[in-house]
Amino acid sequence: MNPMLNIAIRAARKAGNIIAKGYEQAPQEIEVAQKGMNDYVTSIDKAAEAAIIEVIRKSYPDHAIVGEESGVLEGTNNDVQWVIDPLDGTTNFVKRFPHFAVSIGIRVNGRTEVGVVYDPIRNELFTSVRGEGTKLNEFRLRIDNERRDLDGAVLATGFPFKASRHRAAHLNMVEALMNNGVADFRRTGSAALDLCYVAAGRVDGYFEIGLKPWDCAAGDLIAREAGALVTNFVGGTDYLRSGNVVSGNVRVVKEILSSIQPTLTEELKA
Repeated sequence: MNPMLNIAIRAARKAGNIIAKGYEQAPQEIEVAQKGMNDYVTSIDKAAEAAIIEVIRKSYPDHAIVGEESGVLEGTNNDVQWVIDPLDGTTNFVKRFPHFAVSIGIRVNGRTEVGVVYDPIRNELFTSVRGEGTKLNEFRLRIDNERRDLDGAVLATGFPFKASRHRAAHLNMVEALMNNGVADFRRTGSAALDLCYVAAGRVDGYFEIGLKPWDCAAGDLIAREAGALVTNFVGGTDYLRSGNVVSGNVRVVKEILSSIQPTLTEELKA
């Protein structure tokens, strides 16, 4: 096993245990603070992130860490970055909606080499190493390449609830996709798990506006190593910068892009 994958799994499970115990507590016992519009952080987010950082630092004290809550923690070897989201789906956690995950991506010289996403409620561990495929609890995943269009497809998405200026564009995308045969949408509140569900074939594709690197760095690799294509809204590869993500098999991505591109604002084309 890749040694960094082993540490990432250890860190994800440790954080997952903290989250699972927190989920069992009474809601009023969890400290919740608002970071911005529709954007929350809890004491569990912070405790889970601290646990992840502790595990990483014990094995790789020289590596840089980019965390949702703690920001950039530089090391003496900044060529290696651990991009972590201790609790992707905080709003779900606060509402006691059982769908959230720990996400850990490891980037080396600007390329993601390891991805781990752990769902502590379902005890589902998605793992990937670049060039070695994707696994769910040690079972290899491969996306369905038989689908050739969007007729009857089920797509995952997320509303741009932190960026109200994109609401109209997102609704226009949804309408355009439905007009092109999409049967239904899933909006479950965790980008990391949405990308993993593409890898697992639980949804046919996925698109979202304005993600942060810690939302999708791990899920991106997990989807790609399962055979999915991941692009931005114009078919490019800078989605970790723009935060605009489309994923699915090659034909599904092509159909999604052709459907949504007429609806894009200039900002979303960048």
